[in-house]
Amino acid sequence: MNHNLYLRFKKQGEPQRSVAQRVFIRGVNGAIISYADVEARSAQLAHALQSWQVRPGDRVVVQVEKSAEALLLYLACLRAGAVYVPLHTGYTLAELEYFIGDARPTLVVCAPDKQTAINALASRPQACTVVTLNADGSDGGLVQCANHQSTEFIEVWRAGSDLAAILYTSGTTGRSKGAMLSHHNLSSNCLVLKDYWHYSSDDVLLHALPIFHTHGLFVATNITLAAGASMILLPKFDPALVQRFLPEATVMMGVPTFYVRLLQESWLNQAATKHMRLFISGSAPLLAETHRLWQQRTGHAILERYGMTETGMNTSNPYQGERVPGTVGFPLPEVSLRVVDPEQGTPMRVDDIGMIEVKGPNVFSGYWQMPEKTRAEFRDDYFITGDLGKIDASGYVHIVGRGKDLVISGGFNVYPKEVENEIDALPGVEESAVIGVSHADFGEGVTAIVVLAESAQLTETHVLTQLKQRLAAFKVPKRVVFVAALPRNTMGKVQKNVLRETYRNLYQ
Repeated sequence: MNHNLYLRFKKQGEPQRSVAQRVFIRGVNGAIISYADVEARSAQLAHALQSWQVRPGDRVVVQVEKSAEALLLYLACLRAGAVYVPLHTGYTLAELEYFIGDARPTLVVCAPDKQTAINALASRPQACTVVTLNADGSDGGLVQCANHQSTEFIEVWRAGSDLAAILYTSGTTGRSKGAMLSHHNLSSNCLVLKDYWHYSSDDVLLHALPIFHTHGLFVATNITLAAGASMILLPKFDPALVQRFLPEATVMMGVPTFYVRLLQESWLNQAATKHMRLFISGSAPLLAETHRLWQQRTGHAILERYGMTETGMNTSNPYQGERVPGTVGFPLPEVSLRVVDPEQGTPMRVDDIGMIEVKGPNVFSGYWQMPEKTRAEFRDDYFITGDLGKIDASGYVHIVGRGKDLVISGGFNVYPKEVENEIDALPGVEESAVIGVSHADFGEGVTAIVVLAESAQLTETHVLTQLKQRLAAFKVPKRVVFVAALPRNTMGKVQKNVLRETYRNLYQ
């Protein structure tokens, strides 16, 4: 049996005519892409990939703006058996050099204005082809090649364990790790979520998320395809666009930042959301206050869930039943979740805080080219998430913190060590510590606490200006605070818990 994920999206058991005529994507400019268009265009793109010598198992690195064509490229990679590697559009060339060197792709798809610089990176350590796709997906080398290809393509045979994608996530030393996700990982998770959230072909998703991230790609997009549903594809989150298109949607997925910003809009009320079936939040903790205010204004209780790059979704508040603010609900069907002592691995009692570990068909196979790191992240076949949490007497899972100081800002993972390395390299900096501080808009604001060398005269503006040249925008600190010394314990380790407490009200 061919386990290619794309075949899960083909509605082979339904009359082909009814499926083909369904709308998959509607753009803000009114452009329509039907399921018949999906089949034909992804076939052309799959042939284009093969023309550039992309073979099953080869990596295709993609750093382009959000567009319908970019989503169809993802589907083409599935059909061709390639491994899709999406990258944040904000990554700098310094960051891209690492990703390209690590993934060793056969093909890189990028924005036209980056082609020359990425060509230089792609020539080492092994050569790969670099092609372009413009911001709205209407032109570029990829489009021009695909336009001349056949609209029919037979999906490459894939085992369930074969890789479908690699998503890079933060590492414990600041070095990003590539989470290897199989066709079975992705198919099992989207099919479970489709049923759990009562998704059907009648649903219309307001898609305002980025598509280089688990949430916007493997949750929002895959579920829509699996259900034969439709989406309104916004180029980015914009309250004005949400107001314009929300009346035509039934479902919206977002990060807490979306809901915080929408609550600032005067038009948001029960009348504006009466036709909506479901609001979902994830990628960062949703404040209980935001949950309460949203329900008060709209009459809808936001459904919060919990997942991560390595596992897809692990838990969800119930579709039918109480959605408890401050919790992430129950383990999903087929997912086993436990809370254990971080060191010993022994089970914790109800309401006791420990390390969250998960096991299930959704859990990734490991980190790309990091076998030792992979072994270290599993215990008794359970993945050690790095998140601290508890399970209450009613079975709801609570996330209370992260054991590795990971910062989640605006739904994106930021590992402090990577930012600290860039700050410490600045002339005049003696040392730094980067922490996450509660932020109403971003969930957590990346915050740098910096000790200057004697007689150094650096300013906050200077530090931020330098970092913006070296780091993606979401990693750049919201604030830089200068101090005489960092707090340390008796072993000399910086006490980030003390810093978080000291600056907990910085953004209030």
